[in-house]
Amino acid sequence: MRKPRSIRKFGADQQGTALVEFALVCPVLIAMVIGMVGWGSYFWMAHSVQQVANDAARAAVAGLNATERSQLAKASAAEGVTDYAGLDATRLTTKVTDRGDRAVISVSYDASNSVAFAFAKIAPMPSSLITRQAVVRLGGY
Repeated sequence: MRKPRSIRKFGADQQGTALVEFALVCPVLIAMVIGMVGWGSYFWMAHSVQQVANDAARAAVAGLNATERSQLAKASAAEGVTDYAGLDATRLTTKVTDRGDRAVISVSYDASNSVAFAFAKIAPMPSSLITRQAVVRLGGY
C-alpha cells in the first residue's frame, strides 16, 4: 500500500529543523557558559584570598610576639581585602597560629552570596568557603 501524499511530504519537509536542534543544544550550552563564568569567578576569588593571606603574612613578620603578629596580620587582611573588587571585608576571617619558628596565617572567605554561586544549582560549584594559608619564618635563618 502506498503512503498518502501528505505523509510523504511531511517526512521530507525540513523546515524548523534548526529550531529543534537549537532547542536540544541550548540548555547544555547555557549550563556550560554559566559553569565557566562561575568557576572563573571562583578561581579569581581564591587567588584574591591567597594574595590577602600573603600580604597578611608579610605584615605579621614585623610583630615582636604572637599577639602583635596576630593583630598586624588581621589588620592587614581587613585592609587588603578592600583592594579586590567584589570581596566583602565582613565575610573574611583571619587566624594566626604560631608554630615556634614560623607563623601560619589562615584566611577564610565566605563566598556564598557572590555572583559565582548565584547559579550553583545549574552548574556544579566547589565549596563556597574559600580558605588559603601563608607561612612565614620568624627570626633568623
